[in-house]
Amino acid sequence: MNLLVINGPNINFLGIREKSIYGAQDYNYLLEMIGKKGEETGCRIEVFQSNHEGAIIDRIQDSYFDGTEAIIINPGAYTHYSYAIRDALASITVPKVEIHISDITKREDFRKISVIAPVCDRQIYGHGLEGYLEAIDFCLYKN
Repeated sequence: MNLLVINGPNINFLGIREKSIYGAQDYNYLLEMIGKKGEETGCRIEVFQSNHEGAIIDRIQDSYFDGTEAIIINPGAYTHYSYAIRDALASITVPKVEIHISDITKREDFRKISVIAPVCDRQIYGHGLEGYLEAIDFCLYKN
């Protein structure tokens, strides 16, 4: 299976930003964890990260042509207002999972709203980095 994990703004600052919310593990730890899961499951998992909305949209659109079979996305702050990312995801018919490290339902009011969730098959939040592994398992089961 070919999975695409997309990480939005500031996810590359794991272990640096707001450790009390996002934990002390850094971005490389997340990449290694995902890589290990790929080896264990026999999946090819590409991880893409950008702080730029247009680059994220371009990568989603590219997934239509490149054999991607499922998308896992942590859109970061774009979760709450990027209708452009939402529309790009809506154009892709593979299984999609929205992931958040923190529990967005127990944070500031603006974080409780996701414009992305309605075009995804599942939303996982509040499970820390382990949520990524849950999302991978969901995609494997869904296909």
